[in-house]
Amino acid sequence: MVWLLRKCVKCSSYTLRQDACPYCGGEVRVPHPAKFSLQNKFEVYRIKARRSS
Repeated sequence: MVWLLRKCVKCSSYTLRQDACPYCGGEVRVPHPAKFSLQNKFEVYRIKARRSS
């Protein structure tokens, strides 16, 4: 599935642009969470990444 919606890291506004925020020029990221699965092979890496942020 292709995610079209993006959220600016700086001003928290939503946009469809994929390169930069049209309002402040900040970085944009996909605001949707990752799929959940009980048989998650990469859970350890995801938890480490979350704790280091």
